[in-house]
Amino acid sequence: MQPGTSVIPFLIIVPLVIWRLHSRIRRSIGRQPMSKVRPWITLAIFPTLVVFLGITAFPHRELLWAMHGGLAGGVLLGIYGLGKTQFENTPQGMFYTPNAHVGIALSAVFAARIVYRLFQFQSMDAAQANAEFAKSPLTLAVFGLLAGYYIAYAIGLVRWQMSVKTSP
Repeated sequence: MQPGTSVIPFLIIVPLVIWRLHSRIRRSIGRQPMSKVRPWITLAIFPTLVVFLGITAFPHRELLWAMHGGLAGGVLLGIYGLGKTQFENTPQGMFYTPNAHVGIALSAVFAARIVYRLFQFQSMDAAQANAEFAKSPLTLAVFGLLAGYYIAYAIGLVRWQMSVKTSP
């Protein structure tokens, strides 16, 4: 770290990232109750973030290609993850058990990229760090991978939920 660089934002952000990673990994392991709203929230938030980051990256074609490549990979990973998911419709309710390996691997890749970017930002001033956030093709590719996975997975969950409700 450069002299004068504040450690306080770093000390706030790292525990937040660790907490979110922990909760995401917990959600990737074991039987989960099917939520009526969680997939819809995912389908609202992630496409919105993709559009905003796409607008930001629009002047730089390599950034768009990286994000679109990540999205395509994430959709394929989401389809694979859905194929490995165990779905259950019981008298107690609907449940699903996601493939733990896919969820943990995705969370680890995302967390590693965030932590790496945080270390990079420590050597920059605040204005430079804000300007550089979405200008890394690798960061946008990793975000695209995560977004594509969660969008595809949420669509799969909604489709399964609707098929169970419409079947006799």
